[in-house]
Amino acid sequence: MDDQILYEVSDRVAVITLNRPEVANAQTMALLDDLDAAWTRAAADDDVRVIVLRGNGRHFSAGHDLKDRWPAPKEITLEWIYSAEARRYLEYTLRWRNVPKPSIAAVQGKCIAGGLMLCWPCDLIVAAENAEFSDPVVHMGIGGVEYHGHTWELGARKAKEILFTGRAVTAEEAEKVGMVNRVVPLDQLDEAVQELAAQIAQMHPFALRQAKRAVNQTLDVQGFYAAVQSVFDIHETGHGNALSVGGYPILTRLEEMKDHIRSQ
Repeated sequence: MDDQILYEVSDRVAVITLNRPEVANAQTMALLDDLDAAWTRAAADDDVRVIVLRGNGRHFSAGHDLKDRWPAPKEITLEWIYSAEARRYLEYTLRWRNVPKPSIAAVQGKCIAGGLMLCWPCDLIVAAENAEFSDPVVHMGIGGVEYHGHTWELGARKAKEILFTGRAVTAEEAEKVGMVNRVVPLDQLDEAVQELAAQIAQMHPFALRQAKRAVNQTLDVQGFYAAVQSVFDIHETGHGNALSVGGYPILTRLEEMKDHIRSQ
């Protein structure tokens, strides 16, 4: 595990830190592999009762690092994209969601597209007052990021609104719809998360595991697990369409998307 991901354990709490602040913690494939290794390490450690995910720097995560994401255009096939994304954007996120230990995401600044796929699998989200959550990839000809938590996290109408417009949801708005548990001042974010983690870590680990499974299993009975897998396939048709239209997995309006994000 290199320094793109930092890992430490103290007082029964594992803290996993995204450590690419110079690029707003944009996610390379290697970073996601290391992140999955950190989650696996925390899950296997009997001394860990709570997992915290945070990001160094001004922003939680700007999403996928598109410079790193795909091979040369002439080598790209839909089969390659599907296999790579099924592993890192579906298998990983579902595994993190189902780690049998409580997890907390600490989010500050921008949390864009792929950034949602890091915080949504966590059980709780504590946001700084300046946090903003968005999925503007409709600008790229894709109907949303690979892990479709939108409808479950925001409700159907709000999910459609942020996808159709690409606008960001503020921390206050996210708390109102139940996506975020708590909103705190930016300079108190780490302290608030550590206090919450310490409180949870005092509980019996088997009881915590049962409580988490009860809630996740209820969501799965309501259709969450099947829906996320189904919508992943819908996402992949976006790449297929882009490949057929322009020979590249996205319909590249990246500068327009960046301008849209900067304007918010």
